[in-house]
Amino acid sequence: MQDTIAQVLRETIAQAVAAGELPSIEVEPAVTVPQQQTHGDYATNFALVAAKAAAKPPREVASLIQARLAGHPMFAKVELAGPGFINFFIAGDYWAKEAKRLALLGDTVTDVAPAKRQRIIVEFVSANPTGPLHVGHGRGAAFGDSLARLLKMAGHDVFTEYYINDAGNQMATLGRSTWVRYQQQHGRAVELPENHYMGDYIKEIAADVTKVHGDALLARPEDEALAVCEAFAGQAILDGIRDDLAQFGVTFSNWYSEKSLVDSGKVDQKIEEMKKAGWIVEREGAWWFRTTEFGDEKDRVVVRANGVKTYYASDIAYHLEKIDRGFDVVVDVWGSDHHGYIPRVRAVLQAAGVDASRLQVQLVQFVNLLRDGKQISMSTRSGEFETLKAVVDEVGKDAARFFFLLRKSDAHLDFDLELAKKQSNENPVYYVQYAHARIHSIFANAAEKGVAEAPVDQVDFGLLTTPEEIDLVKAVQEYPRMIRDAAADFAPHRVTFYLLELASRFHKFYNTQRVVDESNVPLSQARMSLSRLVQRVIRTGLTLYAVDAPESM
Repeated sequence: MQDTIAQVLRETIAQAVAAGELPSIEVEPAVTVPQQQTHGDYATNFALVAAKAAAKPPREVASLIQARLAGHPMFAKVELAGPGFINFFIAGDYWAKEAKRLALLGDTVTDVAPAKRQRIIVEFVSANPTGPLHVGHGRGAAFGDSLARLLKMAGHDVFTEYYINDAGNQMATLGRSTWVRYQQQHGRAVELPENHYMGDYIKEIAADVTKVHGDALLARPEDEALAVCEAFAGQAILDGIRDDLAQFGVTFSNWYSEKSLVDSGKVDQKIEEMKKAGWIVEREGAWWFRTTEFGDEKDRVVVRANGVKTYYASDIAYHLEKIDRGFDVVVDVWGSDHHGYIPRVRAVLQAAGVDASRLQVQLVQFVNLLRDGKQISMSTRSGEFETLKAVVDEVGKDAARFFFLLRKSDAHLDFDLELAKKQSNENPVYYVQYAHARIHSIFANAAEKGVAEAPVDQVDFGLLTTPEEIDLVKAVQEYPRMIRDAAADFAPHRVTFYLLELASRFHKFYNTQRVVDESNVPLSQARMSLSRLVQRVIRTGLTLYAVDAPESM
């Protein structure tokens, strides 16, 4: 509706300009929802913003617009307020038309289409396969998966990817940690070095190595035994990550191995290309990327003086390879501690002549997991962490995913385990799911009373006139716009806020209106159609989170 009113304003302003009442003004009219209902359904401050350019007092500009909108069929009233605000009161029959239009859209309840359809790759989680996923990874998984679903709903061609960091020192450390635990289980007096992985999961993997190899590795050269342990542990942990994410409702279009990138020669190839272009230069025996040319605080080492490549080398190749695959937009979902890494990755694209805006990095802040009011500390190497699997097992997939999206991704999040388990309206996900289930009960009740749901084209939506009914129509008609804007801003958390507000309005409607009244079938059918519309919106909204929409609670 806000877009529609903004278009009406643009047309009205153009008419005023053509008539010589206003000069040509390059100000886009912004339409907002007033905090107080007495100020109308919508409002604009256009007159205040445009007054200087128009060389007229704001109220005079507003009065010109008001006069031209007199009698417009969309508005019951257009009034001036304060120093130059324009308040719009929507005509009742317009809400009825909106309700019917949306109901006729069917299950999707949205006709969103992007101005330009893009091929977008969303890479997220990408945790090192050195330990189970913890709740921090879970927040990144919920955000990345929901963002991908949101972009797809908004009309884009979306591809998801998990980048497996299976090359480098962390994998060697994993192999040594497993090898030490394996030896200990066979009676050897060896100590686990500092800065190695100490969790019990390493002991379990070492026990599984024994199940496959017995004590045979003890007789093999240590480098061979380490290689076996590294490969075994890496695969075991990766399999566990896949299983945990699947249980969490997250799957990927592709799992991309860093090792395969290195082994294919693409890392060396991209480094050589950047050397020839003059972006990677030699200093004191090492090779440096001139990232300061693109705003980074210092140049970055790509290949050390000893010939060993840094993590940055693989990142250079990986991001250029994503561009080579033809993606218009590359979305990386990173932990907030990687903020400083953004300029050096953007520098790679700029050096290759690629518009840096094609890389969109979304940061995910840490999660404070609370149990009995106390924060649980988490450290992968020390083994003191709460796994994603443990959280999902305790509170369920639906609550976990919904809670991870209760705040913007780059804001800190307190995850209250006890609240997530409550079967009450205090629990946000329960509150939304209960609205969906409650609507299902309406139709069961209608069937018992012999009131049939009418085809949408036969429903008289004009019978919906109470404030609670109009509020519901207003909320539902904002859904397509909300989806479009949330997708454009990479903000899936807005769906959470929207669903909570919609559920609140529905519960208020349900508690104040008799939905099914066999003595007034036409009104019952209008209210049932409105309820069905709300149910569809809740269901499609929850689908963005891979959260179930139950028929009973």
